[in-house]
Amino acid sequence: MLLDSNIIIYSAQPKYNRLRELSAEYVPAVSALSYLEVLGYHQLNEEQRQYFEEFFQVAQVLPISQDVLKQAVTLRQQKRMTLGDSIIAGTALVYGLTLITRNTGDFSWMTQLKLWNPFDSDKPN
Repeated sequence: MLLDSNIIIYSAQPKYNRLRELSAEYVPAVSALSYLEVLGYHQLNEEQRQYFEEFFQVAQVLPISQDVLKQAVTLRQQKRMTLGDSIIAGTALVYGLTLITRNTGDFSWMTQLKLWNPFDSDKPN
């Protein structure tokens, strides 16, 4: 399973403890882009920065390889989407992973991409 940046960010909030449990259960993979988006946020406080650094030490950070870039280009040629979403979706497709995101609407047009919104259901499809 590949965690979208929004799921990583939500997991830092105490009220979303279930997302931290989910990460521990499934041993998360993340796109290198999520690493950049999350740790690169300019308004992180020290506690948040420490939480995210510890998270990324145990997560499998998948590189933005040439195959991921090719897939992201193909997706952007098919439909207007953000650069970040295309790289994250491309990563999930190249590695054959289910994308865990709260923003399933951004990706739902991709019939070949498996999605799971943990805010809507307890188990992946």
